[in-house]
Amino acid sequence: MKSLFTILVVALGLFAMSTACSPSKDSEKTPTEEASAPSTLDTVQYKKQGMEIAMGTFKVLSGQLKAAMQEGGVKNAAQYCNTVAYPLVDSLSGQYNAQIRRASNKVRNPKDAPTPREQEILDAYHAQAAAGEQPKPQIRQLASGEIAFYAPIMMQDLCLKCHGKLGETLKAEDYAVIQELYPEDNAIGYEAGDLRGIWSITFPAPN
Repeated sequence: MKSLFTILVVALGLFAMSTACSPSKDSEKTPTEEASAPSTLDTVQYKKQGMEIAMGTFKVLSGQLKAAMQEGGVKNAAQYCNTVAYPLVDSLSGQYNAQIRRASNKVRNPKDAPTPREQEILDAYHAQAAAGEQPKPQIRQLASGEIAFYAPIMMQDLCLKCHGKLGETLKAEDYAVIQELYPEDNAIGYEAGDLRGIWSITFPAPN
């Protein structure tokens, strides 16, 4: 599980598991979206499932991204993310019977813009990171009955070639390619170990 705290997926990665925000605070902020936490037994089960899905998705994405990088550098990797990564995640969502999302405050693809409840998780994680604490995964049961899993995505060295500091770990010529694909990109300026975003995985309501 330790590896989950140090990877990014789309990056990735990855977004580990206890509660970062108290249930009472959650319910005060979004009473229409967040219900009570699942039972202890269910929480353990959903944490395990969420971790497996996040790790499995990261393994597939990172493996193909590395291959694309080796074949054609940042240009090839950026094109891979633009055309292949999201359909692949959608396919994995069907395979796992769960909605798999990645969200961040600094998005490259507008699809990764956080929902209101994802924004609350991001805010809590960033506050923890700023205080020198390790953000940890969470389980929430939504008012709809669905179960939501959240976990941090941490920046890795490899990711800095596309998300690092311009002119330092991110080359200007590489970023020009990225901007052609993502004109409104805001996902740069990171250092290794920074909080990149979250995994947001939603399971169907239990029967």
